[in-house]
Amino acid sequence: MGSKAKLSKRALETDTPVMVQIQKLMRGAKDAISLAQGVVYWQPPEQALEKVQGLVWEPSISKYGADEGLPELRQALIEKLQRENNLNKVAVMITAGANQMTGITDILVGPADSKTLQPDIEWLERTLSQDPVPKLVTVVNPGNPSGGYIPKPLLLKMSDLCKRAGAWFVVDNTYEYFMYDGLKHSCIEDDHIVNIFSFSKAYGMMGWRVGYIAYPEAVDGFAAQLLKIQDNIPICASIISQRLALHSLEVGPEWVRERVQNLVKNREMLEQALAPLGEENVKGGEGAIYLWAKLPEKFPDDYEVVRWLVKKHHVVVIPGSASGGPGYLRVSFGGLKEADCEIAAYRLKKGLEELMKDGMVE
Repeated sequence: MGSKAKLSKRALETDTPVMVQIQKLMRGAKDAISLAQGVVYWQPPEQALEKVQGLVWEPSISKYGADEGLPELRQALIEKLQRENNLNKVAVMITAGANQMTGITDILVGPADSKTLQPDIEWLERTLSQDPVPKLVTVVNPGNPSGGYIPKPLLLKMSDLCKRAGAWFVVDNTYEYFMYDGLKHSCIEDDHIVNIFSFSKAYGMMGWRVGYIAYPEAVDGFAAQLLKIQDNIPICASIISQRLALHSLEVGPEWVRERVQNLVKNREMLEQALAPLGEENVKGGEGAIYLWAKLPEKFPDDYEVVRWLVKKHHVVVIPGSASGGPGYLRVSFGGLKEADCEIAAYRLKKGLEELMKDGMVE
């Protein structure tokens, strides 16, 4: 009798995706409202959707496209990056969403300043002085799960440390348009910097799966290595999705910014809902679509609190443990229209008031 085939050690040691666990929880709770997944409530621009409606009959839509993406979309993005992001020395590859990375092992999660939620620059300097030197440093700006943002001077300091250490600096700009209270998002470029972008949140294209990488065009061989990964994983992003992305770009960023500013009311309602935890314990919301709230020390198991909120109060949030922050909750204010968010905020506040007063009473 032969030996049983074994499952991959790498796969087994990877945590179950938190949203898989959350969706299972929601299936067991009647009429639960989600403040969990990082999504927006809007669909892509109507005029862009109308332009792609008839494309299903076009033969090119059903064929493979160029691995690096449709030439017209890549050109439009080059122009967008120059105009909006001040990135002038980059080339572009279109990807199937913005989380298409591979081969990363030995991940270190750096601490953040407890007041600003910004990366600890001293920790990064110490870490980049170690032997062996980390090959890559990555940040999300503005942040997920924190909802904080990294101002340009700090971004430049991090970049400089990476450059001196010979490490790549990868910046995820998925939430570039999601800035509030007059704050401004910035991008930087250099031969060791890779910038990642996505259509998912900005243009409501979560299920269409289109993102892009802006990488330094001066680095010899970089594009060739990207193509190896691209061809062996997705081959290319969905062709019809790329066409929708192109037509969405034509609508322009003001379409996105208008909808983002409509989220301010959602943010305010959820800040009030989290108030029972104490004002000093609710952070984030400067950018992206997240608030980051600390639970009292007597409730160390954030997963247990999340399960209780779903079961007792029919409102869903993300446990901080899923993002390396045990004892916290991540609350998304992007996925609901204002009226639905008001209901969710009421449930969340009622739940947290009960939690603080009586604990998790079933």
